[in-house]
Amino acid sequence: MSSAGPKSSHGSTRFSLTQVRDPVTDSLARDLRAEFITVRIRWFGLAVGYLLVNIGDLINVADRGSSQFELNAILTLGAIYAIIDTLRSWKGKVLPAEFRILISLMEALFIGVLCYFDEGVSSPFRFYYFLSLLVCAIRHTPSLTFATFGLHALSYSLLGQLAGDGGSNDAVQMLLTLVFLGWAAWAIIALTGLLKTAGERLGVLNAELLENQIHLEQRIRDRTKDLQESQALLVQQEKQAAFGLLAAGIAHEVGNPLASISSIVQMLQRRITDEYTNERLGMVHTQLRRIHRTLQELVGFSRPANQQTTLIDIHAAIDDALNIAKYYKRWKGKEVKTVFAEDMKAVRTVYDQLVQVVLNLVLNALDATEEGAGITVTTKVEESDSGEAIVAVSIADEGHGIPQEAHNQIFEPYFTTKATGTGLGLFVCRQLAQQELKGSIDLVRSDSFGTEFRIWLPLIR
Repeated sequence: MSSAGPKSSHGSTRFSLTQVRDPVTDSLARDLRAEFITVRIRWFGLAVGYLLVNIGDLINVADRGSSQFELNAILTLGAIYAIIDTLRSWKGKVLPAEFRILISLMEALFIGVLCYFDEGVSSPFRFYYFLSLLVCAIRHTPSLTFATFGLHALSYSLLGQLAGDGGSNDAVQMLLTLVFLGWAAWAIIALTGLLKTAGERLGVLNAELLENQIHLEQRIRDRTKDLQESQALLVQQEKQAAFGLLAAGIAHEVGNPLASISSIVQMLQRRITDEYTNERLGMVHTQLRRIHRTLQELVGFSRPANQQTTLIDIHAAIDDALNIAKYYKRWKGKEVKTVFAEDMKAVRTVYDQLVQVVLNLVLNALDATEEGAGITVTTKVEESDSGEAIVAVSIADEGHGIPQEAHNQIFEPYFTTKATGTGLGLFVCRQLAQQELKGSIDLVRSDSFGTEFRIWLPLIR
């Protein structure tokens, strides 16, 4: 027995989309944003430093005399480092954590040397200590920022020891600078911590908003699909109802004259003794019964379907579907054969709906084949993956097949590969198979050699 079985078939598939966020990627993105900010702060400080050294004496800010060359050299070293830092930022690289304290030490020495060659503890370059703390607080952790404050305080204190010839004024200025430097460190750390927390919170809220948006869009797609399916079923039901009214009217209008003609033929048969004439009248009577039977089948198919689930003979339902398909214009020249399993058990399903599903598939097979081609309807008992017995009804043709790119869409409403198709046939078959027959329908294969559909139904042992 084949292990193939019916697929799950109730309701439409729902998708739960959750945005997956990579903490490493998010952290790198935050560090790069911080890098871009601090690079700009560093270039601003260098630009101000060059202005103070080279044109400060022209506007009577200070007279640096012979130390101008040394100051420009030190600033140039700082500019070289800033260029390297900028290039790394453009390439998306962040300074590793193990080197950050060394950078703080280098900045402390850099600022101390600038102040030493300028005006000592009263040099305006001492404000570089504040810029360095700001850069460190934006880039790094609070603990590293406090460590940087310690290095800067030590650097400024050593500067006071090496260049301390200004008496009490320098001592007071040095003390005030250290106090303000410590206060600035605390304030900057608190402010940047608040900004980082707010940024992280906004990032979380933005991620939740994006996730909710994706979920909402998916729900809209699901509801739209449900609406399309409901609309397609409604259109099919309206078409079937209109066809039923038309068939009933035709049966009424044609049935009465046929009954009269049949009665007259029977009366003539009883009165006329001529053997040749009686034989011809018998042929007329046979054709009248055939027309009457066709009308009965037409009315029977078009009447409102019986929704009651009963134990049925599946082969009888297939035969009824084929008897109706005989009147389809493309039946001519096709070889339709059945290969039924022996000793088939009863199937609990809805008889009329099974007839409609088989009929739709057979009509599609007739449309897909040319004269001389064959269509085979096969039944067999198989075993599903769960070990339950199921009936497999296969409708295989020798037609042109369905394009490969359309295989995943053929059961969607309003999708068709026919020039004049409505796109509802296979959709209705799938809905009936799933909801009414409690089974499923699959496209088993479709290529240039033909197409095979298979209906799966539960079997009553």
